[in-house]
Amino acid sequence: MDKPTPSTPNQTAPDAASAIGHAPENSPLGKSSAYPDAYDPSLLFPIPRQDKRAELGIHGTLPFFGIDIWTAYEISWLNLRGKPQIAIATFIVPADAPNIIESKSFKLYLNSFNQARIADVQELMATMRKDLSSAAGGSVQVSLTEPGQFGSVKFGELSGLLLDRLDIEVVAGGHPDASLLRANHSDATVEETFVSHLLKSNCPVTGQPDWGSVQIHYVGAPIDQERLLQYLIGFREHNEFHEQCVERIFVDIQRQCKPQKLAVYARYTRRGGLDINPWRSNFSSATPPSQLRNARQ
Repeated sequence: MDKPTPSTPNQTAPDAASAIGHAPENSPLGKSSAYPDAYDPSLLFPIPRQDKRAELGIHGTLPFFGIDIWTAYEISWLNLRGKPQIAIATFIVPADAPNIIESKSFKLYLNSFNQARIADVQELMATMRKDLSSAAGGSVQVSLTEPGQFGSVKFGELSGLLLDRLDIEVVAGGHPDASLLRANHSDATVEETFVSHLLKSNCPVTGQPDWGSVQIHYVGAPIDQERLLQYLIGFREHNEFHEQCVERIFVDIQRQCKPQKLAVYARYTRRGGLDINPWRSNFSSATPPSQLRNARQ
């Protein structure tokens, strides 16, 4: 059986330990890259989460749990007769996995399957699950939507009160200012869900823009909506990966507003055939978020 095999004996997926010292500037981002013509799991570039979490003051037990939902729209391989196959893939990476996987390396890895002969989708998913779990340092879930199921893929917008309706004045700055966040603890506890489509940050290596929509659900003292929107717009010139931005939003709201319960979910537009959608929550009754694609995805 012609299975995908590394083109050299040393090509194995990087494990969690090998990610130590993997800085974003050493990743394929911003560099000219030749697309692989053979399956190669060593293309995956893990980046430890803890460096950025330490910057946020997170040490030891995480103040949240959650997942990163990746959607890959450019999946292709060959069947055993050499005929190209395609699918849409969904990858779910647990937030407690020690590493994120840099997105360009992820794309290069996925494209390394383009000329690989694989028996069936189960073999492909098993291979991806093994490689990605090794790189992330945690168990990664993999599912494929084949062409016959494309018609069942649904769209939906994030639910909640739209913050973007507010006619606010935005002070120049371009970076998130946690001191803007405020809750009125003299008022009764509320449960609210806010949504904004104005989230925009930049890749920390290339400076390219990342566009997203964010949903914030909380139980606690009423959060000042105008100040929250100003804070979110403050990411406009901020340089961080998607996962790091969502964790920063979570930590800043938790510290400044002290809600009893909090969940933050962002859906980013795709780049290079991939979108990344991080979710963080601190209450056990929270259910994983809807994976419906929104209009900009």
